[in-house]
Amino acid sequence: MTDTEITEGPADDATPAEYDVVVLGAGPVGENVADRTRAAGLSTAIVESELVGGECSYWACMPSKALLRPAIARADARRVPGLRHLVEGPLDTAEVLAHRDYETAHWKDDGQVGWLESVGADLYRGHARLAGPRRVVVDAPDGGRQVLTARHAVVVSTGSRALLPDLPGLAQVKPWTSREATSAQTVPGRLIVVGGGVVAVEMATAWRSLGSEVTVLVRGKGLLPRMEPFAGELIAEALAESGVDVRTGTSVTAVSREDGTVVARTDTGDRLEADEILFATGRAPRTDDLGLDTVGLESGSWLEVDDSLRVTGSDWLYAVGDVNHRALLTHQGKYQARIAGAAIAARAAGVPLLESDRWGAHAATADHAAVPQVVFTDPEAAAVGLSLAEAEQAGHRVRAVDVEFSSVAGAGLYADGYRGRARMVVDLDREILRGVTFVGPAVGELIHSATVAVVGEVPVDRLWHAVPSYPTISEVWLRLLEAYRG
Repeated sequence: MTDTEITEGPADDATPAEYDVVVLGAGPVGENVADRTRAAGLSTAIVESELVGGECSYWACMPSKALLRPAIARADARRVPGLRHLVEGPLDTAEVLAHRDYETAHWKDDGQVGWLESVGADLYRGHARLAGPRRVVVDAPDGGRQVLTARHAVVVSTGSRALLPDLPGLAQVKPWTSREATSAQTVPGRLIVVGGGVVAVEMATAWRSLGSEVTVLVRGKGLLPRMEPFAGELIAEALAESGVDVRTGTSVTAVSREDGTVVARTDTGDRLEADEILFATGRAPRTDDLGLDTVGLESGSWLEVDDSLRVTGSDWLYAVGDVNHRALLTHQGKYQARIAGAAIAARAAGVPLLESDRWGAHAATADHAAVPQVVFTDPEAAAVGLSLAEAEQAGHRVRAVDVEFSSVAGAGLYADGYRGRARMVVDLDREILRGVTFVGPAVGELIHSATVAVVGEVPVDRLWHAVPSYPTISEVWLRLLEAYRG
């Protein structure tokens, strides 16, 4: 069966199409679930109401990094002697936006659909709702209806959406969310960014590099509150140096659009004007209007799961990716998808799962304490595992070891005046790393080494024998271990 064959689906009283697995949501996470269950020989249907490839492909990871890469490359080049004079001019805005459009396949999903067909999953276009246990109703765009049933599992991988605050005048303003910020076809002369998280700092970086006058309004004390404090501090300094106006301890109390101009009023008494305003103030699960109430769950809620990604209290419903609120990151969602696919296949085959096996193919171990993330600003921030505060709150006896990148020869060669900092959080009882954070140019490429160390619980004494190549930025590992040993 192909998606073109189900545009005129049968009515509710028709014979349902039966599959081993039905996946709701064809973003990267749902695609990976379908890939793993098909590889295990299970028949799989996948339902998508928008574009196959999901948020990451069209409105998040891919377009945002396409916008950011020129900004970061130019910043790096400006720090290289003999090169900086060649990159003093503005970016070619038309070329940057055209490349962003290319990376999103111009918001067409033909290639993604072709990939799904190659793995043998059946695609249904439309809005899916649960209609009781193992039963899904799909309302197609043309008004047709298809009923699907699952012999073994239904997987919810519908992702999350931008969460907008309840502010007077907001609906009339038509604010940007992450979707508009990554897909805009023109550069706003003035942009207000509300929020201090990853989307806020990345989009402030991108649009400032393209010429916008950017003001960032942060309700809290600083940027990137979930990372080590120095990460937000260093990025705030860099944003300010680039011309971004960063205001902390500031909340928006009302917004309006007057003669085409956005007006934002704050609790500090300021009146700010801009061409556009971006709210990057959190995410909400896309689980409303999903029929969760038909299986005893609350509509619009995050779905609680066990380490095999099965929804608590169910023996057939799984929730993978953003919807379970474990780690709202594409790579972690795809990791969960591999876990869920293996668990579904094992249970379908009657193979018992070893609940005590932390490192088995069916246990999402890394979601608990070893989640890596990169923030693609200038400088980059990359972290995995627990921050110092999180480790202490979890009851671990830990020590933080900090090193400035100025002590690393490879960093100085990479960029003149390289600025950055590294921290490893060491568990003093077990002599393993609980977390690692890097801030500096190009540190995103360092984080997987830290992820291996944290996930693998590699003893510090053994890390001493993992010798970094000289002269590279990764020599920071040697400096961290030397500082720890004293």
